Amino acid sequence: MPHYDVTVIGSGPGGYVAAIRCAQLGLKTALVERYPTLGGTCLNVGCIPSKALLDSTEHFHTAQADFAKHGIKVSGLGVNWVQMRNRKDEVVSQTCAGVKYLMDKNQVTVVHGHGGFRDAKSVEVAKDDGSIEVLETMNTIIATGSKPSSLPGVEIDKQRIITSTEALQLPEVPPQMVVIGGGIIGLELGSVYARLGTKVQVVEYLNRLIPGMDFTLAKEILRCLKKLGIEFKLSHAVQSAEVQDEQVVVLAKSRKGEEVTFTGDYCLVAVGRRPYTDGLKPENAGLSTDERGQIPVDDHLQTSVPGIYAIGDVVRGAMLAHKAEEEGVFVAERIVGQQPHINYRNIPAVLYTWPEVAGVGWTEDELKEQNRPCRVGTFPFKALGRARAAMETDGLVKVIVAPETDEILGIHMIGARVADLIAEAVVALEYRASAEDISRMSHAHPTFAEAVKEAALDATGKRAIHL
Repeated sequence: MPHYDVTVIGSGPGGYVAAIRCAQLGLKTALVERYPTLGGTCLNVGCIPSKALLDSTEHFHTAQADFAKHGIKVSGLGVNWVQMRNRKDEVVSQTCAGVKYLMDKNQVTVVHGHGGFRDAKSVEVAKDDGSIEVLETMNTIIATGSKPSSLPGVEIDKQRIITSTEALQLPEVPPQMVVIGGGIIGLELGSVYARLGTKVQVVEYLNRLIPGMDFTLAKEILRCLKKLGIEFKLSHAVQSAEVQDEQVVVLAKSRKGEEVTFTGDYCLVAVGRRPYTDGLKPENAGLSTDERGQIPVDDHLQTSVPGIYAIGDVVRGAMLAHKAEEEGVFVAERIVGQQPHINYRNIPAVLYTWPEVAGVGWTEDELKEQNRPCRVGTFPFKALGRARAAMETDGLVKVIVAPETDEILGIHMIGARVADLIAEAVVALEYRASAEDISRMSHAHPTFAEAVKEAALDATGKRAIHL
């Protein structure tokens, strides 16, 4: 029976990063993965393939909508959907192969099969051939991730009523699609198909999009995606979804109680995700899940059983790949006695539509709910020379500061490449920078990043130079 210092169950971003860091710290490490490829949901059917399709479809949309203005003549423009999917699959394959390389490089033992607890100090792996391999382990890190959720009255058949997994591999570009949910997954995949000509209708229970992100960004992305042709029905509660003659009929009710029907070739259910612990057998290790299906952990991400930790989507907090990665490193370092830290408020959220949306720190809405005073500075992309040159004038940067100290409390942005620009905001919050600090730092001209400096100048007392 093999013996390990650490056994990680699940090879998504949290799990494989935890395994690498454990190995770097000199721990004999095993990584258990139920699927043939490593990388979990993110690399196989989530972050990576969706971004590949987002990039491909944005190239097509730009060629279709903007090339003529750039003086580029294009004739016979069209979509090869099979090739687009093949390229996406190649990106996934290369990325997953990269994780396998990292496991070999760091001498992490990979065991394929469905991992579950035999007891608190041993993990049994059920393999495809019916055999069981048992791993003795001093420590275990649960990184089993999440699965798509649904709603009462909506049964996912994976044929016409689908999740994000099936949406990445549709056999054709459908004429019509109904998306239930105006969060990150729904908007990203909805925009993929809208760019290719699909009539996309988004039905959202709340009166806004992207809950959890700053409301200014929600209003802006609604405006931008409407220009793409996506139709939105906010404040509508979905009652049912049924397949009728190869069409999906979705019934929803408005806040006034009015019934509204939506019809599409497919219905994408994007109402969130649930922790995945199927087959984990936590009770064998003395563990249980809470009412949300999550595994309770303490401030050090240790469960109620010493030596057993849990990270990522299976524990409290935002279901973000980079949050899981930080937790994987955190736990590995805790196991060897180090004292790492994670400031969850400073973990950014990103929406990879176009324009992109990103935010970190407190939102203005949250501060108002707490009756905390704040001062806000903004700067629009349309005032940037670089944005005009690139024909990317949709967007803005919003900087929120404490009036007494000028300390930055949050930075929120929408526009081209803000998924990358948000890193500057994270650094600012981690080091408790003031808006004055950012405004005094040189930002290359012309760049999109200048909007961060200008918004900081605006927050320090309406000192923006180019507005």
